[in-house]
Amino acid sequence: MSQVRVHNLSLSLDGFGTGEGQSLEEPFGHAGHRLMSWAFPTRTFREMGLPGQGPGTTGIDDVLASRWDRGIGVEIMGRHKFGPQRGPWPDDGWRGWWGEDPPFHTPVIVLTHHPRPPLVMKGGTRFEFLDASPEEALARARELAGDLDVRIGGGVQAVREFLAADLVDSMHLAVVPIVLGRGERLWDGLEGLEQRLAVESVASGSGLTHLLFSRPGTGG
Repeated sequence: MSQVRVHNLSLSLDGFGTGEGQSLEEPFGHAGHRLMSWAFPTRTFREMGLPGQGPGTTGIDDVLASRWDRGIGVEIMGRHKFGPQRGPWPDDGWRGWWGEDPPFHTPVIVLTHHPRPPLVMKGGTRFEFLDASPEEALARARELAGDLDVRIGGGVQAVREFLAADLVDSMHLAVVPIVLGRGERLWDGLEGLEQRLAVESVASGSGLTHLLFSRPGTGG
């Protein structure tokens, strides 16, 4: 069976994966770009169109970042990764943060309590908006993905819900040496996670600690 994977989820030292006060201008709230600053210099993220000089770095940060799209057939994301809106969808023409050709190039399931018609973008990305439990969303994702894997793309609440339901087979977290103090925490309600998923750590010269979680026997 296909695996369920999480990649490149950045956390502060105190466990926050996004800051408080998300808005159109600040997708990560008061955290700004601090959580993702490790990724911007890498070749992987430069190839996704992020600004910067040169082709990008190729060290351990890039090695781990580059795994995000290998063998992926579908992404599942929470509504607040798709956009900053709350409640019923406003008629504002919002089509996501990524422009007309998002980097996913697969179907993407957006979890929301306010379903809406699918949104077809360039490059093979098709957003499908579902009001579904993690189990229901994963069943739909596997229908769309065939033999390929499913990526839980974030935000923090979506990843936490899939972990709580014991549906994640492997996960890469980048622990960034900052303290946010407030925002959306990953670890709440996940006591004993290490008993289900084996954990390895990899130090980076950039000051990060990469945490790699895998379900025993999956080869993650």
